[in-house]
Amino acid sequence: MKYIKPTKFSYLPKFLMPLDLLGLFECDPFGNSLLFRRIIIGLVGWLTYARYTVVNRIQIEGTENLENLPINNVLFLSNHQTYFADVIAFFQIFCAVKWGFQNTIVPPVYLLGPRARQYYVAASETMQKGFVPRVFAAGGALTIERSWRAEGREVQRSVDTSANDKIAKALAHGWVVSFPQGTTTPYAPVRKGTGYLIKNNEPIVIPVVINGFRRAFDKKGLRFKKRNTLLTVQFKAPLSYSADDTVDDLVAKVRHAIEQDSPEWAQEQS
Repeated sequence: MKYIKPTKFSYLPKFLMPLDLLGLFECDPFGNSLLFRRIIIGLVGWLTYARYTVVNRIQIEGTENLENLPINNVLFLSNHQTYFADVIAFFQIFCAVKWGFQNTIVPPVYLLGPRARQYYVAASETMQKGFVPRVFAAGGALTIERSWRAEGREVQRSVDTSANDKIAKALAHGWVVSFPQGTTTPYAPVRKGTGYLIKNNEPIVIPVVINGFRRAFDKKGLRFKKRNTLLTVQFKAPLSYSADDTVDDLVAKVRHAIEQDSPEWAQEQS
């Protein structure tokens, strides 16, 4: 893990940037307005809040591991259960932590001033299907072309070489959520790209384990499947790794940390 000075971008000339005390003209590394992103995150947060606290019940653990993190170069790695409900819950929690909440998102006053320096990695094909995904994408999606899967089918195509550069820029600016399995299928292998990402950027890695989202929502995470479901989100202590670890070592550590080691029954069926 190494210190990287947080990047800052603005629509204003550099000599005028200190005058923007409210951050009205601040943007992210990709030219998107942080003010607009705060509005999107706040709006989506208000519209989805009841899904986690009224229709279902969310149980959060380990936000003490987030309280003293730097504002950038932090990578959250989680198992994946739905396309959108998982990451919306993470963004709600990140904003609550910014306001000093611990292991709760009640009440939602934090949505009056949401955290904008946060991103999530998503398949480009997912974020282009309809109006709602496009709105979610505006809230901080880092879209990438998956080389192994498209339209729900296994494929083989060239690796998106821009993906790591895009994620590196986002890490230099803020926090990034990634789902290293690249699919909502449980116990799927962790992609080696995650190991290269850690090795090249040396971020603080926070493993996250979620459960209940697959039972509560459909695959996209937009429609209810079963109400009154307990949703759990556990943030673990930062992952311990060193520069001597190989990519395979890092992949194994991530797989174990997010509790996706293949169980015995799955090994027997394979």
